[in-house]
Amino acid sequence: MNILAITRHAPLVERLRMAFEGAGHQVVHVQDQLQALATEAWGQAQVILVDRSGDPMDGYRFCSLLRGEIRPLFRNLGIFLVVEEPAREADLERLAEANGDGFVEHNQSLQELLDLLGPAVGGALALPLGPRLPVVATGLGRALQQRIRGVLGHFDFDLHACPANQIRKTLDETRSAILIMALDPDGTRVLAALERLRAGGGRPYIILLGPPAAEDTQRRLFLAGVAEWLPLPLSEPQLLHACRRATEWLNARRVKREFEQQLNELRERRVLLEMEAASLRNEVLTDPLTGLPNRRAFDQNLEHALRQWERHHRSFALILSDVDHFKLVNDRFGHLVGDQVLQGLAQRIRASLRRSDLAFRVGGEEFAVILPETALKAGTEVAEKLRRRIDQEPLTLDSGQSIFPTMSFGVGIPGAESPAHLFAQVDRALYRAKNSGRNRVEIAAEPAPR
Repeated sequence: MNILAITRHAPLVERLRMAFEGAGHQVVHVQDQLQALATEAWGQAQVILVDRSGDPMDGYRFCSLLRGEIRPLFRNLGIFLVVEEPAREADLERLAEANGDGFVEHNQSLQELLDLLGPAVGGALALPLGPRLPVVATGLGRALQQRIRGVLGHFDFDLHACPANQIRKTLDETRSAILIMALDPDGTRVLAALERLRAGGGRPYIILLGPPAAEDTQRRLFLAGVAEWLPLPLSEPQLLHACRRATEWLNARRVKREFEQQLNELRERRVLLEMEAASLRNEVLTDPLTGLPNRRAFDQNLEHALRQWERHHRSFALILSDVDHFKLVNDRFGHLVGDQVLQGLAQRIRASLRRSDLAFRVGGEEFAVILPETALKAGTEVAEKLRRRIDQEPLTLDSGQSIFPTMSFGVGIPGAESPAHLFAQVDRALYRAKNSGRNRVEIAAEPAPR
């Protein structure tokens, strides 16, 4: 008898082999549930051990999947869930819902494994018989119907006969996906029934019984959904093989649906993770007070702009600015007012720039602007425009009070230097503006032509 262990616990597998392979049983080890489904490693197993926890499929879901299997073997085999701690009441309830047979702790001893799994391996595990697989038939004569019922009934199929106008209703009531139809002389009755089935959705696996028809009729019938065509007089082995192919088709379709569901869940999880990652990146790169990108984002964008300038000669201008006498604002009005001032200045800077320009808060009261495709003269004009707007338009606080802040600016363009060197040059120009009376724009020394 084969034992399939779908588990991450390699020591448990070794103990299983020590316990059972000496008695002639085979222990097959698979790492995860999806691998077992993909390789159909469970096809030859009589007892299965599967990890209760798994991603994206846990042991309960795997057990339910096999219990819903259309072949009686998989409805009746023993399935035990491997756990890392003793099962609780809620675990027992979930196991009962999944029609599992018990729990195995991953660290159980050889003797405990023999006591627990011995009855199942010995074939003495009392398992309920699964339901017989329903098959719907229509258009069969009484003698043929009785013959088919006797043949299929011996192999766990249950035949349900119905008139042609009751096919969909009978399929739904019996939850069958296999339909046997007798061919009428010209095929019109079968084609009409197949057309009604197609309109109702959920087409079954169709086995057609009858003599060969005209080539055009055969083509129309296969296009309408016929999967098997068995000649009369009926061969019982051919009928059984057709039903076996139908069950394999149903199984493949069901496993495909399960995989598609798993893939959809993985895609949804990926989208959620990407959204969370984007949110985290946004938090990491955004100044929470002003909503502008922060110093980390500025460093990344400055390095990128400099690389573009070096490789593709794409010019840009860098502006650094600082609020004049900001400490006096905080000391006189308090830090809450200081925060409102910074927020107001950030809004004015952002509103005064092109959509392609990038504004940043790089320090307490320090701001930076990167102007793509901009020469030094144009960058100086933008800095002057910002300075005038801030100087000429007072900020109105939430309290209704007006404050008249000013800012000093430094402007520069890249030469053959690093981002740190360019930043230092423009920063020196900014502090020249501060030392020269504030509320003004200073230009960094223009680099020599390349």
